Amino acid sequence: MISAKDPGSAILALHRATHATLHALTTRLADLDLPAADINVLANLADASATRPSTLPSLLDRLTGRGFIVRETDLADRRSFVIRLTPAGRAAAERAAAAITDLERQALAAVTPAERAGFHALLDALTEVSR
Repeated sequence: MISAKDPGSAILALHRATHATLHALTTRLADLDLPAADINVLANLADASATRPSTLPSLLDRLTGRGFIVRETDLADRRSFVIRLTPAGRAAAERAAAAITDLERQALAAVTPAERAGFHALLDALTEVSR
């Protein structure tokens, strides 16, 4: 638990919370048979910056193989690809987004707006110093 007396525990607590959250999501979406990284890509496909570029090709290969996405050559720049969700991918992405929203709603039910603002300030500060 993060406390004002032990602010150095914030990064480790965030790491533990991330793993617990990913485990909860993979459990809730077990019938999709997707690892957490694939759920993340589906849920954030519009913003692929949430995934490290070095791991993105293998994740996209898996999602293509499962029929969740298609990769097409970008007609405007043949060196690039356009990634599109298939109907099955859209359904999986919508379920992933709903599971994330539900988990967040449950977690935030006991948190005040001021506590939420403080948490977001901490996340912003961690992101900034990690660049």
